[in-house]
Parts: sequence; structure tokens; C-alpha cells
Amino acid sequence: MIEYELKRAFDKYFDAPIAVWKTFAEACDIVKFRKNEIIKRAGEIERNGYFLLEGACGVFLWKENNYVCIDLVLEKDFFGDNMSLITGQPSPLETIALEKTRALRLSRGKYDQLKKTPIGSIIFLIAAENSFVEKQKQQIDLLLKTAEQRYAELLNNQPQIVQRIAQKHIASYLGITAQSLSRIRRNL
Repeated sequence: MIEYELKRAFDKYFDAPIAVWKTFAEACDIVKFRKNEIIKRAGEIERNGYFLLEGACGVFLWKENNYVCIDLVLEKDFFGDNMSLITGQPSPLETIALEKTRALRLSRGKYDQLKKTPIGSIIFLIAAENSFVEKQKQQIDLLLKTAEQRYAELLNNQPQIVQRIAQKHIASYLGITAQSLSRIRRNL
């Protein structure tokens, strides 16, 4: 059952009863995306939040005629253009399915309804706080760790990522060129 997948994914942050996740799952639709399908275009307003059931997605920013990968998402994680979803404003972020993907989709309207419930407000606050902490860690790592250290940590945390995500996206996510990533991989 999908509510159990949601609960397992979120329990490390907050142990909500299964009934909460059942309500959340019932508010969602299951959607599928083809590999390389754009889920949300740059310059548009995000109208949904997602929970990845199967597949892989990336959040990208177009810069100097290239995509810069700012997030890689694998199964059992939440994703989307959160900045746009929260503000209701367009953003330059683009979300793309990097593999054939199946996800739960929560519309903005249902997102807002769930946020107004006592437990929903807690869950969304905790999710926002943890997302903020993860992005801060990523920024600190880019400034303080070497590319080799960042790559080794990525492999340690998500070993399957190398087989599933294109090297150019991994390199971009790490803040290096694909050539630098090839050199690092050879040396490891």
C-alpha cells in the first residue's frame, strides 16, 4: 500500500500514524512519465508536489546554454519545484524524468488543504525544514569538500545512482564537468 511507502520515507523525520499517510495518499493521483519527459518547464508555476514511487528525476536550471542539475531524486523521496509551489510564482527550475517514472502527484489545491490540518501543518513544516537543511548541506559541501569527496559521498549514500543517472547529470549535480568526473572515476 502506498501509505506505508509514504510512512517509511517520512518516519526518519516524523513518525505520523498510518491514517495520516492514508489520507495523504488518497489526496494524490498516480502519474507516469517517460524518460526525458519534462514534468515542469522553466518559467512556469509548479502546480503539484510529487513522491517518487519508481524511477529517477532531476531538477535543473538553464545556465549559459547548459542545464545545471541542482537535485537528483530516486525512489521514495519527495520532489518538485518547491520554490514555485510554495510561492505560487514562476521559477527558472525545470523538472525532468531521467528514467521511466511512476509518482504520486499532489495538486496545489490539495497541498493547501492538507497544510491547513493540524497534522498536515506539522508534516509540511518538517518537510520544508529538512529540505532546507539538505540544500544547506549541499551548498556547504560544494564550498568545503573536493569533487572527489563529494563523489565518494554520493556513491556511499546512493550507490545505484551511477548505473541509473547519466554521467553529465551526476557531474553537474557535483558542480564539475563530465571530464572531471571521468577522471575521478578512473582514479577511484
